[in-house]
Amino acid sequence: MPRILDVEQALLLLELEPPFDQRAVQLARRRMAKRWHPDIAPPGRQHEHQRHLQAINEAADELEQLAESSRGGKVSRNAVKVSAAAARKARAEEGRRAYEAEQRQRVREEERQKHDPFGSRVPDHSVVHRYARCLSYPEWGVGSVTGIYFSGSEDDVQQWARVKFSIGVRTIPAGSLQFVDFSKPDPAADRVQRFMTAAQHALAEGDAALAAQRLVYARDADPSNPIVLRLLTSAFWQAGNLPAAARTVRDWARVETDRPTPERFAARIYEDMGAIDLAAEAAARAANRAPNDASAWERVGRLRLRLMDRAGAISALEQARLVEPTVDGLLSLALAYHLAGDVGAEVSAAEAATRLDPDSQSAWGSCAHALARTDRINECIEACHRALALGEDPEVADLLARVEASRPRALPEQNADELGSERDAA
Repeated sequence: MPRILDVEQALLLLELEPPFDQRAVQLARRRMAKRWHPDIAPPGRQHEHQRHLQAINEAADELEQLAESSRGGKVSRNAVKVSAAAARKARAEEGRRAYEAEQRQRVREEERQKHDPFGSRVPDHSVVHRYARCLSYPEWGVGSVTGIYFSGSEDDVQQWARVKFSIGVRTIPAGSLQFVDFSKPDPAADRVQRFMTAAQHALAEGDAALAAQRLVYARDADPSNPIVLRLLTSAFWQAGNLPAAARTVRDWARVETDRPTPERFAARIYEDMGAIDLAAEAAARAANRAPNDASAWERVGRLRLRLMDRAGAISALEQARLVEPTVDGLLSLALAYHLAGDVGAEVSAAEAATRLDPDSQSAWGSCAHALARTDRINECIEACHRALALGEDPEVADLLARVEASRPRALPEQNADELGSERDAA
């Protein structure tokens, strides 16, 4: 027995309307595969997505075969109606037989109740739910269930439903449905998970503002959840709402007081806002929480340079140099020493950068400029040549020309000998 009972159910699974051809079926298959792929399923729902996608693929295979064998390669609306009517008639006959068997069983139960009234105390009742939400796509909101369907056979029976949401009718695997009881409020954890899933879908589609709106509801449900606060900070930042991002990152930093990540976010957000003093303070807190992170100390040094705090910048950059020196960090340190007027330390930092990366043009250029402020003219000229050999740099070329023009000229050896002979004769 096939998993999909008839053409009508296959069309419902693919959310396709007749008439249709192979191309329409292929497009519907791709659209539904993107929506129900197991890789984008919420935690614990991968198996449900996989089974639903399998049913969709089998329905698409049946419809493609039907379209290929049809006249003109297209299945008309009347053909679908005829096939659906035949399937409904077969199901009705099967239902009639099942009903007759149930009636016979009911008669036997009545006889048993008459002669053995306490043999079973299990009540015979059922509960029908109408309103539900999709756990995989909670942003669709609460919808009204319009139909419940079954496909498959024996032990491999799959249940799915057609649910009418505000955005339209969707085909949902039963395992992804969550029926709503409006008499009881949702637990906070369920609301957090629901809105986080919706926010992640919005971020995947590039709508950071919508993701931030959904994460606000998740934060209201659990204000001290660090994962929610981190996602909300990132969403506000990507959406360009810097004041809201700054408020959220402060809340995040109050929750995670031992990790440097909130302060790193805060430093970058404050820097984008132009609040360099606040950015430097946040960067310093991040560096103190992760003292073995050289990049954190380098960031503190650069921000303090922008505040013209030369002593603070040198202290932070020297700390970064001790932890793990980098070319950029050493060049920033050389600049800090230059602004502080310490030429010797500036030359030392620039030379350390050239030793760390001999192929860095910026390191050789900085070293050349530092040496130009000393009496080491020949070494300055050599550094200029090394920098220009690695690439064009108008500033270094101009420096080389000025240094060579100011260098004392040496007399040729022959002229020096002649001048010495004339001096002796005199």
